[in-house]
Amino acid sequence: MLKLANRVQTLTPSTTLAITAKANELKAQGVDVIGLGAGEPDYNTPQNILDAAERSMEEGKTKYTPAGGLPALKQAIQDKLQRDQGLSYEKNEILVGVGAKHVLYTLFQVLLNEDDEVIIPIPYWVSYPEQVKLAGGVPVYIEATAGQSYKITPQQLREAITDRTKAVIINSPSNPTGMLYSKEELEALAEVCREADILIVSDEIYEKLIYGDATHISVAELSEDAKSRTVIINGVSKSHSMTGWRIGYAAGDKELIKAMTDLASHSTSNPTTTSQYAAIEAYNGPQDAVEEMRQAFESRLEAIFPKVQEIPGFTVLRPQGAFYLLPDVSEAAAKTGFSSVDDFAKALLEEANVAVIPGSGFGAHSTIRLSYATSLELLEQAVERISQFVHKHWKE
Repeated sequence: MLKLANRVQTLTPSTTLAITAKANELKAQGVDVIGLGAGEPDYNTPQNILDAAERSMEEGKTKYTPAGGLPALKQAIQDKLQRDQGLSYEKNEILVGVGAKHVLYTLFQVLLNEDDEVIIPIPYWVSYPEQVKLAGGVPVYIEATAGQSYKITPQQLREAITDRTKAVIINSPSNPTGMLYSKEELEALAEVCREADILIVSDEIYEKLIYGDATHISVAELSEDAKSRTVIINGVSKSHSMTGWRIGYAAGDKELIKAMTDLASHSTSNPTTTSQYAAIEAYNGPQDAVEEMRQAFESRLEAIFPKVQEIPGFTVLRPQGAFYLLPDVSEAAAKTGFSSVDDFAKALLEEANVAVIPGSGFGAHSTIRLSYATSLELLEQAVERISQFVHKHWKE
């Protein structure tokens, strides 16, 4: 009888993809479901990018490329890093991969030996622990509470480090919290990493989606030491509404990038050629659409945040970036007769026809994640349905 490899036996399926699939299944049955689960912009890819992709195909640019990405795309990424962060990287310090998720996967595969530890703050993006485990590593969790604005402290990091620690993941702005580390907070964390001589994996995929007076800082900007021990992970998925094109990149130490490129040559051969030409235009072309999307997300946040705050039993922090709210709904779940937040979220989908992501998938079991990457009209309807659901079932 077929026996699967041990490495996949403990994998947890992606909560976000599972909820989205269930919501889509109900929609196909004619149910009026409002989905607040998917982590992607609701805009089409900007027209200039679509045009560039079409031109590349018409010009016959449909063959293999170098495993680590087209030189022209690496140049566009170099220019973007210099323009936005003032950071200088050589082409041999950049890998282009099949989306930021696969770039992360490749990173952990070349970085980790059996039982090496990677520190992961809670709440975390669902794939971090699974990717670490697939590489033979051990996720070590630090809980960042709402009282800390869901950000870890230098003391917490210092206490979590052992002689097996290889890296720490910093996701700013964060999925699922939308929180952003300040320069001072990053400097303090970088100093701990310098003392312990560990790598910093800086996931900056939501970098362009920042609100109010907040500012995105890459930890690699802070000092030469911080840059030398940081691997930046980014891509065009969120910033340019190109989730399906699957283009992400890593920027960091050339030896690490070489190992990742060698592995990619045996796994993907190269990122999709047409997508790479589209990404060149995304970085080199006009950025008006990026700002238009950012403004739209910010206006949606302004509109729905106070409404979510008003729902009984919901406690929520105002995010500084990304397009998620992460309310603590443990009181609402208890007062409406549910034994867990997961059951509460399931009932929201089945009864109120609103799909949300249970926070258990992010290690934050008292929360749910609401994505506001959908129209304001649907967002307002969804929040009203959730409010009515809570009021209907509330028991004093």
